[in-house]
Amino acid sequence: MVNNDIMIKKVLIANRGEIAVRIIRACREMGIETVAVYSQADAEALHTQLADEAICIGPAAASESYLKMDAIISATIVSGADAIHPGFGFLAENSKFASLCEQCRITFIGPPASVMAAMGNKTQARKTMAAAGIPVIPGSDDAVFDVSQGQEIAAGIGYPVIIKAALGGGGKGMRVAVTAAEFASAFLTAQKEAQQAFGDNAMYIEHFIEHPRHIEFQILADQEGQVIHLGERDCSVQRNHQKLLEESPSPALSDELRRQMGEAAIQAARAAGYVNAGTIEYLLEPGGRFYFMEMNTRIQVEHPVTEWITGIDLIKEQIRIASGGRLQLTQDQVTFQGHAIECRINAEDPEHRFLPSCGLIQDLYLPGGKGVRVDTAVYSGYVIPPYYDSMIAKLIVHAENRDEAIAKMRAALGEIIIGGIVTNVDYQYDILSHPDYRSGEYDIGFIDKLSAAK
Repeated sequence: MVNNDIMIKKVLIANRGEIAVRIIRACREMGIETVAVYSQADAEALHTQLADEAICIGPAAASESYLKMDAIISATIVSGADAIHPGFGFLAENSKFASLCEQCRITFIGPPASVMAAMGNKTQARKTMAAAGIPVIPGSDDAVFDVSQGQEIAAGIGYPVIIKAALGGGGKGMRVAVTAAEFASAFLTAQKEAQQAFGDNAMYIEHFIEHPRHIEFQILADQEGQVIHLGERDCSVQRNHQKLLEESPSPALSDELRRQMGEAAIQAARAAGYVNAGTIEYLLEPGGRFYFMEMNTRIQVEHPVTEWITGIDLIKEQIRIASGGRLQLTQDQVTFQGHAIECRINAEDPEHRFLPSCGLIQDLYLPGGKGVRVDTAVYSGYVIPPYYDSMIAKLIVHAENRDEAIAKMRAALGEIIIGGIVTNVDYQYDILSHPDYRSGEYDIGFIDKLSAAK
């Protein structure tokens, strides 16, 4: 993909879990030393054992460890690492952290802080995309802070509307108002959540698209302004705005629509001045119209889906681009093979309101074979702590076509044994068995339909 002149010699991974393990493995293959950071709760975590060095950065709470910028910067300096990979979550999209790395002359394996800040603010991102001619959902031009202002904007846009945290993500600070009578309550609830989750009460309002699909395009951009896309991922299987299953290619896209959305993704990345790996996220209406939703300025949880169908290692590309490497493939040279599906395996109980399940893993068997990949940081005897995200593994399969990929994923799910805790493995099996999913006729309301049927 890019040239092999790697200037980075030692990478500190500012993360935990399977993504930390994934980054360590990529670095090892590239001959790059690694430094793991960990909280006191993660002293026995797999990433601390696989890295060349491991440094404790604080107590169990993420706010006192994985979100503590000064501790991570100090660990980087003490260890002699010359770069930081943030993974996803925690500080991965924090422009202040990226800026701090730049000030300390530490290579941040991601986009420049200025680009991250611009794309992290949904209002500013919308303006950037609209100015570049990218279709955007009709909505507020500026941040909204009070109910009366929001009501006036919503009336102009037309109901239903969705109210979102301007600096948010992960489904937090988000509410739908179907009618004007619902607006005030929805706005105040979303704003309170936004303040608690992000320390900011700026909101924005946009028209709520009914029965859309969530389609995202993976892009790569080097420091010389070259940009390519690596195809799409369909992320429409979601619960509470959290993705559960992703696949590529999307069964909803024609070749022509895929071309249009891919070209728009490249145009969007160029408009943002983007560098490194990123994702352009769209909402797709049933009639085929698509709208820019947001840009994720980091590696995605579901990046293995794209790796399967393109044969490109996205973590290695991130590192090479951060080292100044130039893309060596043009868009015409990017090829796509087969079909890939990813299921997120979470330690949670679908039968009891998806309550988190923590504790000792007493027995563990994970599937394998041709076209089966498992990204995880758990092992038999590992104790899952109660302080972090419930995802404990990602199961990814690849086959020649969608029907074969579904069959392979069902078979792989049937082999998983994780004793001692409760997981959503059976729930994922139910998703793959549902006729709407198997036919490809689903949208972001699919999980609600699945739940109602039970």
